[in-house]
Amino acid sequence: MIVAIMQPTYIPWIGYFGMISLVDIFVFYDDVQFEKQSWQQRNKIVDTKGSEIWLSIPVFRNFGQTINVAKIDHSTNWRKSHLKSIVQSYSKAPYFDQYCNYITEFYDNEWALLGDYNIHIIKQIVDLIGLPKPTFIKSSTISGITGSKTDRLISLLGILGADQYITVPGTKAYLEKDKFAQKGIDLAWYEFPHPKYTQIGHEFIPYLSIVDLLFNAGPESGNIISIAAQSALTTTENNLI
Repeated sequence: MIVAIMQPTYIPWIGYFGMISLVDIFVFYDDVQFEKQSWQQRNKIVDTKGSEIWLSIPVFRNFGQTINVAKIDHSTNWRKSHLKSIVQSYSKAPYFDQYCNYITEFYDNEWALLGDYNIHIIKQIVDLIGLPKPTFIKSSTISGITGSKTDRLISLLGILGADQYITVPGTKAYLEKDKFAQKGIDLAWYEFPHPKYTQIGHEFIPYLSIVDLLFNAGPESGNIISIAAQSALTTTENNLI
């Protein structure tokens, strides 16, 4: 059983979806601390001149709150602002007309909780671009998880019956790798090789929200992500790949 565990982020970059395409179970790690001005509440797009634009969801402050209880602040019309920025940036993109209605739906309703809103968008995009669909689970709904840091991850993976855990190289600095081996869980390091595709009006800019790929590449978006993801797992702790 191959499992990945990631925080639910706002209209994520394409590497996030590449990881989703590789696993049997994808866990939204939503019962960890919310971090202000992180990918949990913001992401970026680019306009036709190549200028990056940040889209940030306002969230009520509550020190120490976890992602799954973080409440969206609707006192300003941020949904209208985000949609306007997306439309202005991509109205001339080749697949704008084909996908505009799908993206508009993300801003139709007033979601209460940030985590649930992000998860809704992610699931909708997976369906839209036709990626292999794993079982999605929120960590906040899994009972019996114990420990902290590495021990908590191993506990969660044990409950799910994982024998391989896909994670990003940045976790090498703090994961206690020997503990995974002791539990018979292989560690696979996920290094997504960002593919290039044509963006209108400027030279290629990587690491943008998935909406950039969608409007520029259209029906090929899923294939572009899948091909890159297949070469992302270059090493594992036990050399199983």
